[in-house]
Amino acid sequence: MIFFSRKNRPFELGPYPLERLKHDAKILVAEKNRSQLSALGNKTKYVENSLSSALNKYHSMFRDLNIIEPLPGKAPVPDDLARRSKDIKGAAYFLDAAQVGICQMMDNAWYKDKKLPDHHYAIAIIVRPGRTPEKDNIAHDWVNGNEILAANLRAFEIAIAVSQHIQGMGFIAKAHDEEVSDVDIDRITIMAGLTVRKNDKIVNPYLDTHYGVAVVTTEYPLSCDVPLASTSSNGRGIGYWLGLGSSLPGIEWGRREKRPTHLSAYPMETVKRVDRPTTLIIDDEVPQVPKRAEFFARSEFGDLGEKSRVERGRFSFKHPFARSMVSLIKRMVPEQDGVVTEVKDTPYKNLFENSKGIKSLSYLLGSELTGICEIPRYAWYSNRKDGSSIPYNHKYAVVMLIDQGYETMEGASGDDFISGAQSMRAYMRGAEIAGIMGDHLRANGFSSRSQTNADSDVIHTSLVLWSGLGELSRIGEVALNPFIGPRLKTVVLTTDMPLEIDKPIDFGLQNFCSNCYKCARECPCDAISWGNKVMFNGYEMWKPDVERCTRYRLTNPKGLACGRCMKTCPLNKVVTWEGPLMTRIASWFGVNVRFMKPVLVPIAVWLDDWLGHGIRNPLKKWWLDMEIVDGEVVEPRKGVNERDLNLSHKINPEEQKMAYYHASSMPPPNATEPVSVDRKAALKAKELLETPEDALNRVANGGGKPKHYIPTPAINKKLDTKKAEKVGIWDQK
Repeated sequence: MIFFSRKNRPFELGPYPLERLKHDAKILVAEKNRSQLSALGNKTKYVENSLSSALNKYHSMFRDLNIIEPLPGKAPVPDDLARRSKDIKGAAYFLDAAQVGICQMMDNAWYKDKKLPDHHYAIAIIVRPGRTPEKDNIAHDWVNGNEILAANLRAFEIAIAVSQHIQGMGFIAKAHDEEVSDVDIDRITIMAGLTVRKNDKIVNPYLDTHYGVAVVTTEYPLSCDVPLASTSSNGRGIGYWLGLGSSLPGIEWGRREKRPTHLSAYPMETVKRVDRPTTLIIDDEVPQVPKRAEFFARSEFGDLGEKSRVERGRFSFKHPFARSMVSLIKRMVPEQDGVVTEVKDTPYKNLFENSKGIKSLSYLLGSELTGICEIPRYAWYSNRKDGSSIPYNHKYAVVMLIDQGYETMEGASGDDFISGAQSMRAYMRGAEIAGIMGDHLRANGFSSRSQTNADSDVIHTSLVLWSGLGELSRIGEVALNPFIGPRLKTVVLTTDMPLEIDKPIDFGLQNFCSNCYKCARECPCDAISWGNKVMFNGYEMWKPDVERCTRYRLTNPKGLACGRCMKTCPLNKVVTWEGPLMTRIASWFGVNVRFMKPVLVPIAVWLDDWLGHGIRNPLKKWWLDMEIVDGEVVEPRKGVNERDLNLSHKINPEEQKMAYYHASSMPPPNATEPVSVDRKAALKAKELLETPEDALNRVANGGGKPKHYIPTPAINKKLDTKKAEKVGIWDQK
């Protein structure tokens, strides 16, 4: 009953069954005898328009980050070259490479006069391009002819991250793309076992000539692949379509190709739509809060003490792979906004067509799920970290979910040394997608801003609810999607382009989370509520202890950050054709057979535990456990979290000590000095909580907004922007 399951496929093999094809080492001899080429440059053909301009801009930005100084000293990597290659291939596949191969460099694989000393190995990375929107879709004219350009950008982004990962381990590495390259990329893909020569063309057995590509050269010794045999130009046989070898079945690729391009891979169109989110929001009572009040921001300012302040600068990227994506994230921050081109008579006036085009573009660039909503007042932060006011300058939000990688999560505990990379992966990808879209829209006359984890003027969770991408869960201030569960990060593009909005969804999550306590049971710091929902700052929610959660994530001694709740949630599954049959059936029932949820949910939760969902799968652990300490990569000093399920853990809701930091206990929006948290007062603040029923009765009877919903006012002092600017970690060099 696990038809098509990829559970038993080692992650480093990737989604395509390259290992099932015929290979031939003699191809290396043939390639060695071929003549050396001069640098070609600008090989990729594309259509010049606002989208290609944005893609090329980001490509150029990434090139600026190509070479950094390796960290001093060599990381404690294994002598086993195969284990090293597993880590490198895993990193590339984790970043959504379609295929990865490794080879030794030959002299004639370098362009003439381009050879780099000590670069004896090459890593070839192939990316599957996105789909061309239909001819009646406004995005068709944006995308058509630029699909490979976009795929090449993605491949180069992966190559930059992999090269910086290698540099982070103390070895020299450099990324190469087709336009600016020191190497013959075609020859390297052949030697690395990804392509073959066929009739003067370089073809991939699964993607033919339609793919993006980049290469990393390095001094880091790796285990190499064997080239494909010349007869392996077409791998799309019955085994490919059925997913033999536990590869991703061609049936799934075919299903995705048949869906309209403005729809995701997941059938969100089948989910029930409602007028308002399924959790109560008293709109007039939700306070606007400053960025200074967010708990990770509070840690930057020293509100949680010196240890948390120091760890804030490294907690999520004290592993070289997680660190490898930080420079890309930082580089994109200045490009989140820009000058709007004046367009006198825009052709983009139809709201429905505009939304279709925007969604199609988002999926081409790498969004997993996209929804659109109007931005409520309270979704805007009131003040930046320096205390300055944030204007409400856009009406619409394009909300995009980025998957954090199911298979990698299967191999992890949720709070070990890959956890931070799961976040950085999504943040990097999201910033890239929204940044390109923002550039493109501004060039077409629409004010737009990318709202990323590094710098956002809006609160994402409420926008996920209103854009119809999720419901609020027991995890607390986390929305779950019916198809990828909590396994997501968000990026938002705010804009004044007129768009048709999506409605909120109801897939029965409130009932499910009311009867499932798995995230609370598995939380390593008991920060998730075992009790019922309460009203907090105008929202109905299972309010978590955010302070306790933040402290654990910042100071986790045996890993990076924490995503334990995400790892163990019963909705963290694969529900497309590469997932187990029973999981797909269960997902269908969960979305479509709502009346049976009261009966099915307890059974489903018990079955989830009985089947062992949430334990680690060793076949999916591809990464090496390492820790950066004082600029040097060492073995983890205090070991590695190796958790599985904690079936006996339970807390009486009445005895669970939860801290509640209402709006009235937030620091002033312009406070630049530490404002220490008062946990005793926050524990006592439980007395101020209302049930949703009490809140509705109060409003119905004319009761006013609770005083603790009113944020702490600004300090009457001159705005000190310089000090606040120095606090933000994304502004640090």
